[in-house]
Amino acid sequence: MTIRLPAELIAAGLAPAEALADLARVAARYAVAITPEIASLIDRADPNDPIARQFVPDVAELMTTADERADPIGDNAHSSVAGIVHRYPDRVLLKLVNVCAVYCRFCFRREMVGPGKQMLSDEQLDAALRYIAAHPQIWEVIFTGGDPLVLSARRLGEVMSALRRSIT
Repeated sequence: MTIRLPAELIAAGLAPAEALADLARVAARYAVAITPEIASLIDRADPNDPIARQFVPDVAELMTTADERADPIGDNAHSSVAGIVHRYPDRVLLKLVNVCAVYCRFCFRREMVGPGKQMLSDEQLDAALRYIAAHPQIWEVIFTGGDPLVLSARRLGEVMSALRRSIT
């Protein structure tokens, strides 16, 4: 079963019991999900285990420094249509989903991913595809989000077919 709650992190031996309150604060702000497969790779005896650092929440995530930005990579300035980031003339990011199977602690889109975050509606996806079709210089569409591979093969195929129709 995927670990999602601070108490589950402690029960799995991924965090000490005294960290419960801090973990709850982090989990209230940023999504937590660690699959059994990922959990099995973590060396619980190593406080600096790199896999744990990638996936186990830490209270340091709640610290904000003066030089941090709410949009650390500047997506918003290049997003005139929901779900599209058009930073370069010939390619776009298409943010299909806002969920992942596991949540990386260093994710630069962590503010927008996780349970309860807005997914693209069918209307927004149609608008994004129309945007791509209206810009013939775009030759590359990179699926992102969250992790687009959490979509079913059927849904991913539908989006790819719609994209193909929008650019031909």
